[in-house]
Parts: sequence; C-alpha cells; structure tokens
Amino acid sequence: MENTKCECGHQNHHGTVLCESCGKPLQDTNDTAPLEMRYDGVARRSQKTKKSWIDRIWSFFSSVKVAVYLILITFIVSIPGTFFQQEDSFIGEVDFLAFYEKEYGWFGKVAYYLGITHSYESWWFRGLLAMIGASLVICSLDRVLPLYRALSKQKLRKHPQFILRQKVVFQGEVPAEKGQAERGWLDQFSKQLKKKRYRVHMEDGALLAEKNRFSRWGPYINHIGLIVFLLAVLARSLPGWHMDSYVWSLEHDTVRLGDTAYFLKNEKFTVEFYNPDEIPQSMLDKGQTIAKTYRVDAVLYQCTDNCNSVEPKLEEVKRHEIEVNYPLQHEDLLVYLVDYERSTQLLSMNITLKHMGSGEAVGQFQLDMKNPSASYEVGGYSIFIEDYFPELTIREGKPATNSRDPINPAFIVQITGPDLPEEGERYMFIPMMGVMTLLGGDQIDLTQPNQGSFEFAIGSDEDVQLSEYSAFLNLRKDKAMPYIWVGAAISMIGLVMGFYWQHRRIWLRLDGNQLSLGAHTNKNWFGLRKEIADALKKTGVSVDPKALANEVNKS
Repeated sequence: MENTKCECGHQNHHGTVLCESCGKPLQDTNDTAPLEMRYDGVARRSQKTKKSWIDRIWSFFSSVKVAVYLILITFIVSIPGTFFQQEDSFIGEVDFLAFYEKEYGWFGKVAYYLGITHSYESWWFRGLLAMIGASLVICSLDRVLPLYRALSKQKLRKHPQFILRQKVVFQGEVPAEKGQAERGWLDQFSKQLKKKRYRVHMEDGALLAEKNRFSRWGPYINHIGLIVFLLAVLARSLPGWHMDSYVWSLEHDTVRLGDTAYFLKNEKFTVEFYNPDEIPQSMLDKGQTIAKTYRVDAVLYQCTDNCNSVEPKLEEVKRHEIEVNYPLQHEDLLVYLVDYERSTQLLSMNITLKHMGSGEAVGQFQLDMKNPSASYEVGGYSIFIEDYFPELTIREGKPATNSRDPINPAFIVQITGPDLPEEGERYMFIPMMGVMTLLGGDQIDLTQPNQGSFEFAIGSDEDVQLSEYSAFLNLRKDKAMPYIWVGAAISMIGLVMGFYWQHRRIWLRLDGNQLSLGAHTNKNWFGLRKEIADALKKTGVSVDPKALANEVNKS
C-alpha cells in the first residue's frame, strides 16, 4: 500500500497529492514544474483503492466525463421528439396512434410505440434528468468537502518545494537594512497587501495572504441552482403540481376546470369589433370582421361537496373579467382567454306543461339542455327523461345525435299521473323546432300532429337561455415554476461569483534574509503578478511583474 505520510509527520489520506499540512508534493518530488493546485491536492472519496459497491456508484457519478456523456445522451435522445408534435400539445381527445400513422406513415407508428411522441414526459427522459442531477450532487460533494477542509485548515509555513513550484514565484534576499528586523519587513509587506484587500496571517517568519475565497464556491453554488432546477422540473410529474389544458366555456354556462375542485361560470361574453373605417378595404370586400377586444365576465366557484355529480355544491370564490393576457388568477391556478367562436346553443328553457285540449297550465319546470335531470314533478304529474339527443339527427327512422353539444336538442319523455294509462304517454320534444309528437313505437314521424294529452309551451324569450358565444380557455397550474426561478437565480449567483472574482493566495517565508514567495489564483495571473510586484517594490524589492512567472511555466 502506498505510504502517504509526509516528512513533516502528517499522515495524509490515500490519493493526496500535496501534504495537507506543509504542502510538500508527495509525488514527483524531484520535478520542478508548477504544481496542480486543483482542490489543493487533497484526496477525494472517489480515489479510494478498496471500494464497496456504494463507492463504485459514487466513483461512477463523481466523474466529470460521465456527467458530460449523460448530458450528450440526453441531448441526442431528445432530438427526435422535436420532429413530432408531442401528445401534450393536442387539445381534446385524440386517437394518437391513428394521427401519427396518418401524418407520418409507418415511421409515426414506430415513433408512437417507442414513446418519441411524448419524449419529455417519458420515464427514460426523466430518468436521464435524475442521473444528471445525481451526477451534479456527487461531483460537487466529492470535491467541495475536501476543498473546504483544505482551505479552512491552511498551515501558514509551507514547504519550500510547495512555494517555489507555484506559477507565480519569487526568490531573493530582503534588503539588508530591511532584513535587520525580520518582523518589521513582514509587517510592511502585509500592510501593502491589506491595502489591496487581502486578509493576512503571519507566524514564525511565514505569511499567508488571500482574498476572494468565496469565489471558489461559485461553481458549487451553480450546481446547487441546477439541482433545484432539475428537481423542480421532475416535480411537475407529481399529481396536482402541473396542469396545462383547455376547455370551452359557453356563455351563461358553468364548467369544471380540469380535474381541480374549481368551476367557472361564464356570466357574460362581450366582443367588440373594429369599425369598417378601421380595417383594410381588402378585408371589407371579403366580408371579414376583426375583433378588437373580447372578454369573459367570469365567476370562480370552489366545489365543497358532490363534485362529480350533476349538481355539485359550489361556493363563490372570485369574480374577474378575463381578457387576453389578463387571466383570472387564484392561488396557483391561472385561467387565460385564448379564443372564441360564435356558437348559438340552447342552455335551458322554462317549460310549461299544459293540457292539450283546454290549454290549462299544469305547472312549470326548468329543462337543462346540458345535464337534464332524470325526472321532474309538475302539478301531480311525473315527467321522466327516457333519452336525450343533444344534436338530433334521424338515422334509418330512429333518433340519434351527431355530438354532445346541445345544438339541436331533442328529448324522449314519459308522462305519468292522473287520468293517464298506467304506462303513461311517451313524447318526442324538439325545443328548437317547436315540435312535440306523441310516440306509439320506435319509428319517428315528425310530420304527425301531437295527439297526446299534453303539450310543452314556452311563454316568452325570457324563458329561453341561449349562448351566443363560446370562450376557449387555457387552464394553467405550475407549482414548480417558483422553484425553477429560484434554481435559475441561485445558478446565476454562482456563475457571477466564479466569473467576476478570483481566489488569490500568496505564501511567503523568510529564512534569515532569504525570501521565498509563491502565489496562486484560478485566473487573471497578470493581475496577481502586478499586485505582488507593486507590494514588493514598496518594501524595497524591485522586480518586473513578468519575471514572477515560473520559468518552467513560460516554456
């Protein structure tokens, strides 16, 4: 086993390059080339010789080369996803397999099965992000802890080989008149360094001066920011943390906002168009109109009970006029107005049940066109909704529907009560056509007059609630976004610390009148040499800044 005990008596860990106490090189002791000062030559956990399975995993992720490979692999495998429209960008229900096969042929079908059409939501993409995060954590810990230990326990009197193998060195004699009092020259030199904002420590004819040590932590603070950023991105997959969906909201209607406990009522939709003199003549010739502004007078409700039922219990939370770029915001929920369309739909009607012969009114009930109740009680009679066709069409003599939107609704109802047969009477009621027909079988003949005992009557326009516009709303929730911004801010702080400041250190020892000086910085060597030459000149030692560069380093 390699002996890592220094001649100064300090026992170093295996893998140590420079003695943790005096700084003497433990390898290549006869070499004169500048020392590798990365992490101050301290040992790292990844350099263990006898490794457990945990140490092997640690060594794998602590490698910068592995981190670069992981980033490259993530970059490469994410490229195919840019050529396919991702599944989360579609609105409404879509048969993805059929779409990709039609759009891209057999290649689209293969891409769908391989998960390329939802690359950034796939387990393997998030797994790669997690591995990059693990690499950032382990790389940082493997280096920052030994570096902290080395910097926090620096010995002032360093070995001559440590000092003279720096990239900035000076060796000479202190002037005789200055050297008569060793402490006196060191005091003068330390005062010059303090003027340059160095923190100076002296002991037994040795000096250590350093400044901007905090800049050494810049890369690791940057790593912390990136880790926070990655964790926030991965947190989006947690239930309730992220939502980006769309919903149509009819005027005067109430819709549920995704899978949340919130409902939104579109009380009124307002649209204002440009005047003819405000739009180009070419558009006028085509009969085009352009919306100047449009908004939704919205009421936000929170469900407190029966949220999945036809009649949920709602409690008003907020009122807001939603316009483009001015969303409704409540806690972490944002509701944007994206678009609108003209869509006249019947929402509800106040229906009066009348006797067919006398026209006598029995009673009134409200018929909801989107979610009609299963039955209604009116003046001792029971009205049962047997079937409902939101957009009526007749196929092979039988009623059917083209969609779930109440564009041309029709109902098959059964009325039971006094003076009626036990099985009651069955009718087809079509509000938009003003038709009510007694049914005697499964075949529908809308040309036959109503020969039943009852009719449905609508008193006035106030009894009819229509929706003229439908608003297209974007629902967004992103609890991870504040953490993404925090991570980005932390990362930027680390970058600024590392770019705009340099950690500078000067080691000096006096052996009689013999002066040995070495210095190190992570960048801007010219500035460091200039500072040292200026301080030496003011204490009686003239030297050209260029002469301070290690001759081996210059070759």
